[in-house]
Amino acid sequence: MEKTEKTSRRIFRYFLILLCAVFLTVMLILPLVYIIATALREGFSAYLAAITDEYALDAVLLTLKAVLWALGVNTLFGLCAAWCITKFHFKGKKVISTLIDLPLTVSPVIAGLIFVLTFGRQSFLYDGLQRMNIKIIFAVPGVILATIFVTFPYISRELIPVLTAEGTDEEEAAALMGAGAFTIFRKVTFPHIKWALLYGVVLCTARAMGEFGAVSVLSGHLRGKTNTMPLYVELLYQGYDFTGAFAVSSLLVIMAVVVLVLRSVLEYKGKKSQERNHYG
Repeated sequence: MEKTEKTSRRIFRYFLILLCAVFLTVMLILPLVYIIATALREGFSAYLAAITDEYALDAVLLTLKAVLWALGVNTLFGLCAAWCITKFHFKGKKVISTLIDLPLTVSPVIAGLIFVLTFGRQSFLYDGLQRMNIKIIFAVPGVILATIFVTFPYISRELIPVLTAEGTDEEEAAALMGAGAFTIFRKVTFPHIKWALLYGVVLCTARAMGEFGAVSVLSGHLRGKTNTMPLYVELLYQGYDFTGAFAVSSLLVIMAVVVLVLRSVLEYKGKKSQERNHYG
């Protein structure tokens, strides 16, 4: 009986492993191989020409600019929001926590339309923005704003559980010993959250690089001006430039793989750090 049960477990385990392998092959590995193969189909020289094209470089630079802006704004906001929610008691905390998660529940396309209504010609803000020579819709600021919005919760949501688990005892002890707020954050709080913060930064980066919906609505698809890499890939594909589309897509794949490796490294280091803190 026991031998039969072990055999059944082994068969079920192998079945699950095979199922996962088939799923990953069909849904992930084959598409990635197809992207690389199609990008190099006409030779490396054609591939190099596609990724060094003036408009391709503009798309890469704009994508990196949007990612950096999103990381800067959301890191600052994530730290402040996580600190506020976990270290203080006040009315409306649940409302703030719910609003932070709003970008995860709203379709990016709807978010883009909301910004068009907020800053477009029909908005009461439009005349004031025009007088100050500020252009958001169909301009780079709109692309950056959309990217910040869709990546809004990622860093704060990584920090809040860690800060909640740590409690406030250490900070209160440091304050009683005369440490200032910045010293408490630097020497007491930050060592506990640094891996969660870096992990949130990696997730935010990955999400920002691949954003399409909200950016598509706000960008206006101006070639060389407001096209990020995903938008540029769509533009090339619709123009039947398959080599160029898949070449630029391969850059996104490479960037995604780098982000994935960084995430795995940070997860490993974070677990090791937690084990040292637990047993040390």
